[in-house]
Amino acid sequence: MAFLTKLLLAAIVRSIVCIVVAMPNVLAATVEVITTDTHRFTEVRNQIYLAQSTARVFNSNALVIVNEDDVVLVDSHVTPAKARDLIKSIKAITPNPITALINSHHHWDHAHGNQVFNDIPIIGHDFTYTKLVGAPLEEATYVNGIAGNKATIARLTAQLVEERDSEKKAEVQAYLEMFKAHAYGFDEIRPVPPNVTLSQRMTLHRGAREIEIIFLGRAHTGGDVVVYFPADKLVFTGDMAFGGPSFLGDGYVDEWPETLEKLKRLDFDVFVPGHGPPVTDLNRLDLVQDFYRDLWRKAATMHAEGVTAEDAAETIDLTNHTDIPITETGTSLVSIQRIYERLIDPD
Repeated sequence: MAFLTKLLLAAIVRSIVCIVVAMPNVLAATVEVITTDTHRFTEVRNQIYLAQSTARVFNSNALVIVNEDDVVLVDSHVTPAKARDLIKSIKAITPNPITALINSHHHWDHAHGNQVFNDIPIIGHDFTYTKLVGAPLEEATYVNGIAGNKATIARLTAQLVEERDSEKKAEVQAYLEMFKAHAYGFDEIRPVPPNVTLSQRMTLHRGAREIEIIFLGRAHTGGDVVVYFPADKLVFTGDMAFGGPSFLGDGYVDEWPETLEKLKRLDFDVFVPGHGPPVTDLNRLDLVQDFYRDLWRKAATMHAEGVTAEDAAETIDLTNHTDIPITETGTSLVSIQRIYERLIDPD
């Protein structure tokens, strides 16, 4: 099984679009966890569940909000097939119907299950609507995701041919078939935008529960919203906030620290990111803010000096951020290219 675990981790890392460097001080292991054949539900607070696929492929978190009479869902997973699995699995925790879906942002791993929910309100930011009604399958993040799927299948196929150990060969074969089924699920995607939009703020009232959907500013994308539960001191941040840096390829690194500052003004003591477990060490937000400011400053200096994006990505030194931790010189080329784009065209 150690061989299979390494194999799975390699495939997931090759597909991942969000770089979560650290996730310290997560919820205690004593919280309620309900597992189905496709999902794991971890109760964060008061019938608010973190939903994660048990399939060992790249996917996003969803949030399942079980109210007195209904369910509100945040994010729809990576494909319609994964969204259908989620809907089926939710029945393990409640018989209540799903009456609304909230999109935290437009990226494919969070919103390309939307088409399964076209009979209920889908709520998102105006920017998310614009992106999903446009040409989302031509977005670089999605194109790179498809390329990653193809590369993983090619690598596993080659590994299957080369493997001589019968047990390991069977493991590779099983994972290859599972991954192919996952990748083929992308063929079904027909992007569906939100049919209810907001520019700044919206509040849902479900029985005694108040659900605030808030745009705090540009960050991971131009339309990230957080879903805030004042009574529970809980916030779902999507990919806007992690315990470490996020994927920056569509980001607004120059504005991101201020957006996180506005997030910190909310009254909460735990946040659920778009990938990984809940985070209770809120000091991580300070560390990430410092990292983004430093990354922007150093990249801007290199840009002004005429350093190419490729050279900047290889040589930029962010190892002073030991608490993130950053341990090697250099950073993602995609991150530097995005910062250079913003420096040339700020809007």
